[in-house]
Amino acid sequence: MQPENNGTDKWLSMAMELKAKGLTVSEIAQELNVSVATVDWLVTRQLEVETPPPPDVKIGWRSIGVRGRRIQLISEVLVDIVIEEMEKMEQELDAVCGVAINGIPFATCLSSSLDTDLVVVRPHIGDHHDVGILSSNFASVAGKKVVVVDDVIGTGTTMSQVLGLLREAGANPILAVVVTNKTSRDSTEGVPLRARVRARTVL
Repeated sequence: MQPENNGTDKWLSMAMELKAKGLTVSEIAQELNVSVATVDWLVTRQLEVETPPPPDVKIGWRSIGVRGRRIQLISEVLVDIVIEEMEKMEQELDAVCGVAINGIPFATCLSSSLDTDLVVVRPHIGDHHDVGILSSNFASVAGKKVVVVDDVIGTGTTMSQVLGLLREAGANPILAVVVTNKTSRDSTEGVPLRARVRARTVL
């Protein structure tokens, strides 16, 4: 996202409002559907310094997120992608891991359709990228082959952290699936990456 001057104040206002409510930079990025780098730029930049914003593409989910049926329909595409990849790998899947917060609805649908365990990971509890937990309210991952599901991959920091957490817990992450890939990557941390669509800046 490279907001024009007349739009920057709007984005800055939204970011600062969320920050005032106690949200971390990572949580603000999730709420605004932009990268952490963009939020950093918004909340820390000095107005008198002409610093260009980082390249980013905002992905808006409201038209999907307001209806469970729409989430289910998008998830059916992801299910088809997962089945295709599992057949190519000749692998059997044990669990689907949803990345909080936006990945959880999609992961729930995938877990139901694929008849697997459901795992939930909560990355970036603070603004330190080395913090995160696997929720104890959902399935454990030790010894399981896992597909990770999120809405968007941008810088890849969150996905890298999630894959690290899963491996530390004894899981074998074999595929990452996202609704939108904002990069040119086809893998991350040695794990194949597939997406429903790819959306990235070209200039």
